[in-house]
Amino acid sequence: MESLLRYQLGALRAVEAAGRLGSMAKAAEELGVTVGAVSQQVLKAEQRLGRPIFTRGPKGLVPTPLGQSLLAGLTRGFREISQALTTAEARAEHVLTVTVAPVLAAKWLVPRLHRFHEAHPGLQLRIDASVERVDFDTSDVDVGVRVGAGPWPGVRADYLMDQSLFPLCSPALAAGIRDIEDLVRLPAIIDYNSPESWPIWLAAYGKSDLSLAAGPAFSDAALCLDAAIAGQGVSIGWQTLAQDALRDGRLVAPFPRPVQTGLAYWLVSSARRKPSAKVKAFETWLRAELADVGAGPPGAKRVQD
Repeated sequence: MESLLRYQLGALRAVEAAGRLGSMAKAAEELGVTVGAVSQQVLKAEQRLGRPIFTRGPKGLVPTPLGQSLLAGLTRGFREISQALTTAEARAEHVLTVTVAPVLAAKWLVPRLHRFHEAHPGLQLRIDASVERVDFDTSDVDVGVRVGAGPWPGVRADYLMDQSLFPLCSPALAAGIRDIEDLVRLPAIIDYNSPESWPIWLAAYGKSDLSLAAGPAFSDAALCLDAAIAGQGVSIGWQTLAQDALRDGRLVAPFPRPVQTGLAYWLVSSARRKPSAKVKAFETWLRAELADVGAGPPGAKRVQD
């Protein structure tokens, strides 16, 4: 690699084309440059090597022994580069890589992906389940779904929908809940990566002074949801996370009016490039799926600010 860096790629390309075609003129035609430009590039390579690559005769270019050895490797190398680029371009066109938080991927996105595949059978979707910051200009990630205050510098951020909260519990526990004060008799499941969720919801209902009983605590919102389904207490979740469990009856929202968190869902991508056709296809599909989510549980009414 170190020796390769001493040579300009254009010079090596000119040498390979001239040797393969046996003519400076034919090489210039293939490369889209002048004969003089090809001649100069070949001369630079010969000067760098300190030995001639070709002899010039009436029938055209004749490789020297050094040239024969060099040309075989150059032709093979440029062929492999061309194949690699072809593969990369095909992958770039037909593979869409999406970064999304693990909990959103597992509890909401993945169960719906069959509909995306049905709508776009020629597009392969790769899910990067991560909340790590992504450089969309240098990585192979095409687009991401993030939750936050947004927008953020350095990326294109398109608003999708507001995030809202509401308590969740098993049907058995919900049967004993008539008003907010009933919550003090039940364990409050805590997501200790989002400790502000319960205070935000209680404040919106004017119950900031209500003391909830400490229940199990988890570092993952999906585990909080599973604990609520298992009847271990009352959790607090948001609309995408809870949608499927609410619809199939594994969870109940005893106070269905949603409370906005001040955060939102955003589609993020490169700020330097226009969204590609595959990114636009994903955005259109995603917005249609999110339109089915709404602000909260079925029949919920938004809490007024």
